[in-house]
Amino acid sequence: MENGGTGENSGDKRIVVRGGQRLCGTVAIGGSKNAAVALIAGALLAASGDTVLTNIPRISDIETLAELLSRLGAKVAFEGDGHTIRINASGLHEHKAPVELVERMRASFWVLGPVLARLGKAIIPQPGGCHIGARAVDLHLKGMTALGATVTAEHGAICAYAPKSGLSGANIYLDLPSVGATMNIMMAATLAPGETVIQNAAQEPDVQNLGDLLATMGADITGQGTGTIFIRGVESLHGATFAVMPDRIEAGTFAAAAAITGGDVVLENARFADLRAVLFKLAEMGVEATDVPGGVRILGNPGTRIKPTRLTAMPHPGFPTDLQQPFTSVLALADGVSIVTDTVYESRFNYLTELAKLGAQVVADGGRQAVVTGIPRFSGAAVRATDLRAGAALIVAALAADGETRVYDTFHVERGYENIVGKLRGLGAHIGREDD
Repeated sequence: MENGGTGENSGDKRIVVRGGQRLCGTVAIGGSKNAAVALIAGALLAASGDTVLTNIPRISDIETLAELLSRLGAKVAFEGDGHTIRINASGLHEHKAPVELVERMRASFWVLGPVLARLGKAIIPQPGGCHIGARAVDLHLKGMTALGATVTAEHGAICAYAPKSGLSGANIYLDLPSVGATMNIMMAATLAPGETVIQNAAQEPDVQNLGDLLATMGADITGQGTGTIFIRGVESLHGATFAVMPDRIEAGTFAAAAAITGGDVVLENARFADLRAVLFKLAEMGVEATDVPGGVRILGNPGTRIKPTRLTAMPHPGFPTDLQQPFTSVLALADGVSIVTDTVYESRFNYLTELAKLGAQVVADGGRQAVVTGIPRFSGAAVRATDLRAGAALIVAALAADGETRVYDTFHVERGYENIVGKLRGLGAHIGREDD
């Protein structure tokens, strides 16, 4: 769904926005996309029983991953209103993931650790995903190798084989606190005899959510959500019932939408602690953010321009890279010059050519930094989403644009946001679909 040539018709998904409406009201924040895909992969570790995950977002990435698990031999079913998924992986038997599914979304690669741990071998095609820069899997492979696996790259796939004696615990230092690598190693290590210590581990709340699920399934794990994770391998894991955490990236995107329109929005279910860096940055921009019962309230200043600031995206607890793009849209209307830096991905400014069609004055240095000179207003235009968060950024910008904006290729957005059109409309936005 993410790359061209994967079966999506990129021209048949578009969203139309008529800007100028102040957003007001309450919006329900759903389950975390980034956490959910990891938890679903983690369910493959259960040799017995059902794993029931609640608060699952109904987005295309989840459907892709569910299909992948089914192809690997797990039984997968959505229940109720579709926000609960039941997985029984006792019949896991296929160690080779189909390329047509893995190329749709990068998180598919996270089945490497569970499949290797359960079956002793795994062949996973090189992953696809958003075109936002190099996201090498070398740290994933470093971890699997440290656990004792033999890892090679053949015919566009990663082939990992455990020794006959199985994986074994190890001390692993990550050169970068990669979320995906941390999660993959965590999952593989739960069934590796001995102790595994992951140092310089990613500290994102999504990592903690996965670690908490693994513990509920019977894993001996501590330190998840900190820079050092300790895992003592156990013989087997079992099914469990567990809730996916609220989506801090969805919450941050709606916070950006409230800020750019001078709105008054309550982010229902959002957790203040997970959004500290985002909310502190909003305060610097002149937007009030308060912890309220059941969520977080974002209060903008209608008729007053945003204050410029310096924004640096970095690993947690820093400002999330997934929110750099929507917040750059907001800063493009600030009263002054802002500097935006992304230390995580080197090509996350590719969308700026589209934002410029709305009038934004943003100059990137060709790498990780951009200078944003604020303008008084955007002007509606036809733009194209180049990736998931870029699509969200363009929709945020369109909410504050004069006239009508058509955002094309919004299938990207549907990978990470459930019913974004309906939720924005519920806050007063003039927004709708215009699909062939």
